[in-house]
Amino acid sequence: MMDRRTMLASGLAAGALASQSGKAMAATARSFPKGFRWGTASAAHQVEGNNTLSDLWLVEQVKPTMFMEPSGDANNSFELWPRDLDLVKALGLDTYRFSIEWARIEPRPGVFSTAMLDHYARIIDGCHARGLTPMVTFNHFTLPRWFAAQGGWTQKEAADLFARYCDKAARRLAAGMGYATTLNEPNMIHLVDKGLPPQMAGMVKAMNQAAGAACGASNFKNGMLPEHDDIPLLEANMLAAHKEGRAAIKAARGDLPVGVSLTMSDDQAVGANSQRDAIRKQFYGPWLELAKQDDFIGVQNYARAIWNAQGQVQPPADVPRSQMGVEIYPASLAGAVRYAHEATGRPVMVTEHGIGIEDDAVRAKFIPEALAGLQQAIADGVPVLGYVHWTLADNFEWVFGFKHKYGLCSVDRTTFARTPKPSAAVLGAIAKRNAV
Repeated sequence: MMDRRTMLASGLAAGALASQSGKAMAATARSFPKGFRWGTASAAHQVEGNNTLSDLWLVEQVKPTMFMEPSGDANNSFELWPRDLDLVKALGLDTYRFSIEWARIEPRPGVFSTAMLDHYARIIDGCHARGLTPMVTFNHFTLPRWFAAQGGWTQKEAADLFARYCDKAARRLAAGMGYATTLNEPNMIHLVDKGLPPQMAGMVKAMNQAAGAACGASNFKNGMLPEHDDIPLLEANMLAAHKEGRAAIKAARGDLPVGVSLTMSDDQAVGANSQRDAIRKQFYGPWLELAKQDDFIGVQNYARAIWNAQGQVQPPADVPRSQMGVEIYPASLAGAVRYAHEATGRPVMVTEHGIGIEDDAVRAKFIPEALAGLQQAIADGVPVLGYVHWTLADNFEWVFGFKHKYGLCSVDRTTFARTPKPSAAVLGAIAKRNAV
């Protein structure tokens, strides 16, 4: 029997997808389509705190480690999730993307925690109580420690184990979800591998070995930072994991829109014999092909990349840059979204987009400029389901610790008090009028 919560979630999501069958939803010169989702995002390990059974909790503690500091209490969102949902609602947004933590739900192989499944069910219920659509990621980088100790995504049983987890989680939680993604940025392995200098690449292996020694495992592989020689196997197994995980989720609830989120630059070609198309094939190709079978394609964009015949062209030294040293280029969002739809034929959900910057005035200017480009893409016929900003509140940004500020809200690291920044009001105002 379908309860009211299930009907609400399936109606919102299926209705939005159906209205875009073969064409973009109608949009005026300045407005977004009716039913467009406006949200913000988080990830379990980055906000919950004390994710002690995960692989990254361990690699944060060992020496050597590539993490500037441990995640610790993070934003204490495991306890304070109602405060986070209240913030999303207060900002004028209608969608909250968050991840459920595999390490909490399956702390030992084949042992599933009813208490943890109930915990995430309460968050989903909390979204509906506030009129928010839950967008749930089944795996956002972190792995159960036991899974990493067995070789992580390199083990031959990886896809089957992930599908088993997806089955258990979906049968308990899928009824209330509005949208679901299996994996977060699985194609990140190529960008990390290409971007790491040789000395840092060696440190990934040393870090894995130290973590393995700490837990008595000889083949420990963390779920975020790949070792170079593992790339082909990692990709093959994660492609299989997405396919099997999607099938498991669909078996639990066939009408739930399911996709995968990819990290995608706005890749631009310059000059003769540009490497751009070859890079696109390497970074995105297999995933975009598989995504043709999904209900939507999740796009996570933070930058553009310019490619000539020799490789990536660096922007001029005087361009504005984020804390990551990346060029601030608002038009990159529309460029990435256009290509994702062109390559897959699928509706696009912007599952992440933002800027790491201390000066919130830069973010407040960046958001409407990027959204103006997105609106133009929609007006040109690209079907876009919604926009989810990264992130709700400053949090643990992986190897960079708490240094990089992506949040619409600041967080007091002692009291965990959340305080909206001016940029939050800018995004909220756009969402409320559904127009730039």
